[in-house]
Amino acid sequence: MRLLIIGRLNGELVTASKMAMSRGAAVTQADGIEQGLTVLRAKGADLVMVDVSLPIRTLVAALAEERIRTPVVACGTGSDARAAVAAIQAGAKEYIPLPPDPELIAAVLEAVAADARAFVWRDPAMERVVKLAEQVARSDASVLISGESGTGKEVLARYVHARSGRARKPFVSVNCAAIPDALLESELFGHEKGAFTGAVARRIGKFEEASGGTLLLDEISEMDVRLQAKLLRALQERVIDRVGGDKPVRVDLRVLATSNRNLAEEVRKGTFREDLLYRLNVVHLRLPALRERPADILELAEHFARQYAAVNGVPARPLSAEARRLVVANPWRGNVRELENTLHRAVLLASGPEIGPEAIRTPEGEALAPEGEALGGAAGAAARAVQNAEAVTRSLVGRTVAEVERDLILDTLDHCLGNRTHAARILGISIRTLRNKLNEYMQAGITVPEPGQARVIAAYG
Repeated sequence: MRLLIIGRLNGELVTASKMAMSRGAAVTQADGIEQGLTVLRAKGADLVMVDVSLPIRTLVAALAEERIRTPVVACGTGSDARAAVAAIQAGAKEYIPLPPDPELIAAVLEAVAADARAFVWRDPAMERVVKLAEQVARSDASVLISGESGTGKEVLARYVHARSGRARKPFVSVNCAAIPDALLESELFGHEKGAFTGAVARRIGKFEEASGGTLLLDEISEMDVRLQAKLLRALQERVIDRVGGDKPVRVDLRVLATSNRNLAEEVRKGTFREDLLYRLNVVHLRLPALRERPADILELAEHFARQYAAVNGVPARPLSAEARRLVVANPWRGNVRELENTLHRAVLLASGPEIGPEAIRTPEGEALAPEGEALGGAAGAAARAVQNAEAVTRSLVGRTVAEVERDLILDTLDHCLGNRTHAARILGISIRTLRNKLNEYMQAGITVPEPGQARVIAAYG
């Protein structure tokens, strides 16, 4: 965990931050916004704490322009309420009053940086995967983690990192599907000033940012095959070239990769390099779908019920026997991500001493019916399907094709929690076509879900 403090804040903040931060985290200080940006470009950080009297909007805008996704927290005297509100409106994620409280700082670090994601499992199918992960964690071998969307691939990657010899060093994740091909090279390898339009200063990439620690290449199957060649060299030689640079940079890191596709099949299609697959696939951890590990369902459901009760400040309630039966019977096509969101809703909807089946609902508020157990039997299900089809048809009359297409794309993206790759696959279009459509919508002022976000934020990849 790396914390950057910008501004001449009370020296007690540094002391309190170090007290609050465990596992040998590092604290760096910068006097102003420009110096802080220089530190971020050169070293990176997991969280920025900035003096509320500084131009926070300028800092947030600069981070967005340079695609630096480090969250910002404002700090100032507790009596300065107007400045606190202005900081949040400017883009700060949180406000910490001074003098600082180490426990409050620790809570903010956990909430904003999301560094403590629970890894919950019980099923024998998962036990085999976890045992293999623990066996290889201490090595520096590359690991390929595969599985359906929402099974917890990034969570498993963090689990491997936490048990490795690099646990006290950075864990840096890059979603290869969420970054356009033209920008991904710069994101990974960094760039020199003037390398392209918008490159206002030298900036290190994720390879250098993760040096000493672990780099996760999430959804690596979406990387352009031309960039794969440069990645292969970096993995083989442990040397990278910044975009626009003329001198190689040596890096020391471990690489983990995830994919929800069969990479061997992608090799046969010609969309993934065979030599890169061999380089990444030293150890293969395949995460089974949630429906393949039924003993994990209740364990995870109870964990999420406790977690979101605490997050929302409501009483912790156990699942009733009927709710437990309903949860276990559901196929969970969205895997852990879908289960997590469902339990978050259930915590908010429950009103009695237990979470009953009436609180286990879809995002649209409909009752959750297990696969093959639709109320009213097969005939009733068929009748409802016809009714739904007729209702959908009637709702389309009077609308343009462009409007229907837009709603279909955005609804599908919302269903996939902003995952462009998964949404494009469901829609039957290329990821590039989907990105072009989303850019059109954003230019028209339409809100588009970011990767990992929808009605409920989820942490599972």
